[in-house]
Amino acid sequence: MSLLPGTERALLRRIAVAQAEERAPSVSAAVVRDGRAVWSGGRGRVDGRAPDAGTQYRVGSITKTFVGVLVMRLRDEGLIDLNDPLDRHLPGTAVGDRTIGQLLAHSGGLAAEPPGEWWERTPGGEWDALNASLGKDAVRHRAGRRFHYTNVGFGVLGQLVAVLRRTEWTTALREEILRPLEMARTTTRPEAPHAAGLAVHPWADAVLDEPEHDAAAMAPAGQLWSTAGDMARWAAFVGGDTGGVLGPDTVAEMREPAVVEDALTWTSGYGLGIQLLRDRGMRLAGHTGSMPGFRAAVWAEPGEGIGAVVLSNSTAGIAIGGLAADLVHLVAELEPGLPAEWTPMDDPDPALLALTGPWYWGPAPYTLRLLPDGWLSLVPSAKRAPGGRFRPEGDGTWTGLDGYHQGETLRVVRRADGTVSHLDVNTFVFTREPYDPSAPVPGGLDPRGWRGDAGA
Repeated sequence: MSLLPGTERALLRRIAVAQAEERAPSVSAAVVRDGRAVWSGGRGRVDGRAPDAGTQYRVGSITKTFVGVLVMRLRDEGLIDLNDPLDRHLPGTAVGDRTIGQLLAHSGGLAAEPPGEWWERTPGGEWDALNASLGKDAVRHRAGRRFHYTNVGFGVLGQLVAVLRRTEWTTALREEILRPLEMARTTTRPEAPHAAGLAVHPWADAVLDEPEHDAAAMAPAGQLWSTAGDMARWAAFVGGDTGGVLGPDTVAEMREPAVVEDALTWTSGYGLGIQLLRDRGMRLAGHTGSMPGFRAAVWAEPGEGIGAVVLSNSTAGIAIGGLAADLVHLVAELEPGLPAEWTPMDDPDPALLALTGPWYWGPAPYTLRLLPDGWLSLVPSAKRAPGGRFRPEGDGTWTGLDGYHQGETLRVVRRADGTVSHLDVNTFVFTREPYDPSAPVPGGLDPRGWRGDAGA
C-alpha cells in the first residue's frame, strides 16, 4: 500500500525545509511501513542531480547496529553469553573484565575514543596496534555504573566477531546480514553513485571537502556506507521484520533499554547495539550516525510498523535524528494504522478454556485470558492493557514474556482428583476465590476467615 499524495507531500516538504534552512548539501530519505518502503525523496545535489534511494552516504555509527546483530547471532548460536567477560573469548586486552553485554550497551565504562589522533579523520591501524594502545586509560568508569558512549567498545566487539567467526568482521557482515537481506548497496567503502563528505561553513554558504579513510580496527564503530533504500530495509529489520537473520524475539531484546542517558527524564537510552528514543509518546529504536562530512539516522517504531531513514552529507548543522523522528510522526498522524481484524481462534483447548476468567492473588483480582496457540495472558482486572503474556513450553508450563513475571514459570497445580487447585507463578499463588482456604496459600490463613470487625 502506498501513501496518500498529501502524506508524500508533507514528507517531501519536511526534508526540503531541513535541507534549505539547515544548509545541507543534500538529503536523502525513505519511509517504511509494515516491512516495506513506501516513500523516498531527495533534496539538494549530488554530482549535479538530486539524490535518490540508491545514492550512497556514510552512515557512521549506524554500523554499530550491524555489529550488535552479529554478536547476538553468536549468542543465539550458544558460542557466547552476554554475561561472559571479554577475556573468555578475546584474551589479552586492557578491558577483558568487562562483559560482552556491557560493551554492547555502552555500560562497560570504556573510553569514548581510542588514544592518538582523531580517528574519524585519519587512516586506521590494525587490531594489534589498537589493542596495544589501550592501556589503563582505556577505562573511564566502573563497569555497569552508567551509560558512557564508546567507539572503542565496538572496535573491540568487531574483533570479537572476527575471532569467533575466524574471518574478517566485514566478511561475516556480508555473508550473515547483507546478502540475506539483499542490501547490496551497503559497503565498507564508497561505491558510485555516492555523496562526497562536506563541511558547511558556519557563517557563509561555502563548503569544504572532508577526508575519508578506512578506519581498519575502528571500522566497526562507524565505517559503513549505505543508501536510503538499503537503510529502509534495515529500519524494517529493527522493527521486527528480520528476514530470518535473527529471531524477532532477539531483536526485541536488543530494543529493550539496558541503560538510559538521562535517568531523571528517560528520553534517550541504549539497548544491545540499539539506540533508543522516547519522542512524543513513541518509543523509537535504531541509531544515529555521524562521521566527518556525513550525518545519518534510522528509526523504527515497532508498535506502529513505521520506520524512517535520513542521510545527509554535512558534518554538522542538520538535526538528523529529529528529522527522521518527524517523518515517523508525520506518517502516524496523517495515516494512522488500522487495528488487525478480530477473528475467533481455531478450536480452543477445552482444558485451557476452563482456566480463563477471574483469579486472585490474595485479595487482588486478576483476569486470565486464552490467546491463540495456547498462550495465556494474566493481568490485574483493573488494568485493561496488553502484557502479562505467557508462552506455552510443551511440558505443561508457561514462561512469562513481559511485565513483573518476565522469564518466570506459570504452572497449573491440580489436586489428587485432577481438578485445578491454583496457579503457581514463581511462588505467587493465584486462586479462584480471594485467599481460597482450600489452596496452599503461603503463610496460611487466619482460621477466623473473612470478618467485618476490622477494629477488633
